[in-house]
Formats: sequence, C-alpha cells, structure tokens
Amino acid sequence: METITNLINQIDQWVWGWWMILLLLGTHIFMTIRTGFIQRKIFTGIRLSVTKDPDAEGEVSQFGALTTALASTIGTGNIIGVGTAVALGGPGAVLWCWLTGVFGIATKYGESLIAVKYRVKTKDGRMQGGAMYALERGLHMKWLAVLFAFFGGFASFGIGCATQVNAIATVCEENLSIPPAAVGIVVAVLTALVIFGGIKSIANVCEKLVPFMAVFYVLGCLIILGINFDYIIPAVQTICRLAFTPGAAAGGLVGRGIMIAMQYGIARGLFSNESGMGSAPIAAAAAQTRNPVRQALVSSTGTFWDTVVVCLMTGLVLVTSIMKNPAIDMGNITDGGILTTLAFQQIPVIGPVILVVGIISFAYSTVLGWAYYGERCVEYFSGKAGLIPYRVLYVAVAAIAPVISLNLVWTIADILNALMAIPNLIALLLLSNVVVRETKKYINNLDAKDDTKIDVLDR
Repeated sequence: METITNLINQIDQWVWGWWMILLLLGTHIFMTIRTGFIQRKIFTGIRLSVTKDPDAEGEVSQFGALTTALASTIGTGNIIGVGTAVALGGPGAVLWCWLTGVFGIATKYGESLIAVKYRVKTKDGRMQGGAMYALERGLHMKWLAVLFAFFGGFASFGIGCATQVNAIATVCEENLSIPPAAVGIVVAVLTALVIFGGIKSIANVCEKLVPFMAVFYVLGCLIILGINFDYIIPAVQTICRLAFTPGAAAGGLVGRGIMIAMQYGIARGLFSNESGMGSAPIAAAAAQTRNPVRQALVSSTGTFWDTVVVCLMTGLVLVTSIMKNPAIDMGNITDGGILTTLAFQQIPVIGPVILVVGIISFAYSTVLGWAYYGERCVEYFSGKAGLIPYRVLYVAVAAIAPVISLNLVWTIADILNALMAIPNLIALLLLSNVVVRETKKYINNLDAKDDTKIDVLDR
C-alpha cells in the first residue's frame, strides 16, 4: 500500500508539474489574445447574468447556470487554498493567483462558448453539453470525449464530495463540537434531497445559497480589512514586491522567491477557478440562452467573482492580519489551513464566525455543483441507467467522508482533475477559430457603447 501511495503521489506531482501550469496559463494568455481581450466585456456579462431569457432553449436561467457553476468553484480553495499559497509561496503568491484569475476569464469564456455551441437536446427535452460534446461534435474525437467524461465522473467523488464533506466535518468538530459521523449523515441527507431533483433542483438551491455565502464572506472580509485598515496599502506593496523578489517583510512575512511564488500562486489560482478544467461549461450548457456568446459572457464572470474578487479578499485578509499580528510566525507554518485559521482568529468574534460559515457554505455548495457535473459525465458514457446508481453512491460517499482518511482520495482526485483538463484544453485550442468567429459575429461588430444589442441577437 505504501508503494502504491508513493506511486500515486509521484504521478500527482508530475501531472501538476510546471508543464501543466504552463499549459493552463499559456491557454489563458492565448485565449485572451484570440478573443481580443474579452475581459473588457466582464460588466456586460454581469448584467446579462441577471437578465432572463425565458423564450430561449434551456433548462435553467442563465443566473441559475452561473450559480451552479459558482457553487462548485467557490469552495474551500478560496479560503484554505489561498492560505496554502501564502504559506508555501509567500505573500507574492497572492498576486500570481489574482493574475491567473484575470487571464483565466478568457479561457472560461471560450470553453463555455463551445459547450453551448455544440450542446444537444435529449429525447426528454434536456439540454446537455460540455467538453465531451465539443470533442465529439466539433472535432469528431469520440474516444477523447469518453475519456473526459470518465475522468470527470470519477473526479466528482473526490474533489466534489469527499474532500468537501470532510472539510465541513472538521470545522464543525473543532468549532461546534459536533461528531464527524453526525455531520456526514446530515450532509448526505441534505445532498440527497437536492440532487435527486435534477439540475432544476440544484440550480434553485444554488441561486439562493451562492449569493448569500458570497456576500456574507465578502462583507466579513471587508469588516476585517476595515479593522486592519492601516495595513492594507503596506500589504498590497508587500504582495507586489514579494511576487518578484525574495526577502523578509513586516510582521514576519517571508518572500519565497519569484519561482516559488509563481508556482503556488498560479497553481492555487487555477485550482480555485477551474478555468480550463472543463467542469463549469457543463452547467453553462443547460442555460436558457439564444446564442453561445451570451452564456459564455455570463460564465466568464464566474472566474471574476471566484478569483479576482473572493481569492483577492482572502489574500488581503491573510496578509494584513499577519502583518498586524507578528505573533503569527509564518516562517514556521506550511499548512494553509492552520495559517488561515490563525489569521482569522486574530479578529475577535467576527473572524472565526466568518471562517466557519464560509467553509461550511462554500464546501456544501461545491458538493451540489459537482454532483451535477458528475451526473452529466456519467450519463454521457453510461446512459440514463447510470444516474440513479451514481446519485446513491455520491450520497454514500458524503456519508462516510468525515470518518475516512482522505489523503489518497484527494491525490487521486487531483490527478483526475488534470486528466480532465487535457482533453478540454485540446477541444478549446483546436476550436479556438470557432470561438473567434462567434465572438466577432456577436460582439466585435457591435457599437462598444451599446452592448444591450446582444440581448436581442438571434442565433
């Protein structure tokens, strides 16, 4: 078993090595250039996300599709993941994490566009899409589409379910003294009540849960930043300086060097927003939308909210809190969860509450979002017959997750995520001409001051 574990760890280190980071970041930059810096339309996407298009084909509203995608991407990575980046990569990692989100908007736009472009309607009227359909219908690479669906289906049990429920149980046990086994049962029951209702049920819950948890967490971070007000500008200066140079800074902060800061900042940013992984476009394909560009703009805002806003807030809270409280010896901390907990605990009453509610709501929403991703992947390679067994197994994993060791599960899920990204990036890069053509058709020919025309453009 030890030999197998070591082998799996070596595979994980290889698939998430520099080549994967460069592939993802390179795709982000490439798509930014190819789409003519689509990030400039981010506020159009935000407006469209709350604009209904009930006459268009689709199962859920554009906002429902967005919140379902956000449910899976805004998770513990936004809190503990950023803490890990700061602990291992130094404060400079926050800047690289943020830049990854800015450029990742273009990749999320492109992969969502082709997901809607090549989506299909099932015999019972459901809309399905994602990298598997883009690979099959756009590139005629059915074998690669099946591989993506296989990796995605099995990855959902790890990153989407087991690790998230375990995080909820850990927080509840440490802060509320609730036994882990009880937490597993409660989460399993709540998950079953939602996912057995399908995408509409998941979207309805996410439409209410995601805005609440995001607003609560951001407001909480703003309160903490208000308390740490005197350290905000020094923190920003420190983050920018240590992103490019090694050395010590105020409050025990230590720069790890530009390469280490880049490695952990970019890796955590990519892991947080999932741009390029191919997961969020599965939800985008179910949206009621008249053309692929409209939903692609909406989906791209997910990366904006996830990394550009939420991860940045967490990073600033961590760095300002550490600078204000030199007792936090970052030089001896390598666990992101411990660093995050210590930083938030420096703020009486408010800090721990924000951390507990944030982790619980973020993790549970990820459980719901990934349940839908897994379903669509399983249905692609096994048909509708595989849905009920998948849901039962997903709920069972949620129930036992708090009482099992997850180190190996997390590593395997990490590998499967990388294996998902490869076929998805192949689809996106080979179909980038389609992305450019659709973008020119619906955006570049519009008057820059009249983005509202995109609301009435017909496919």
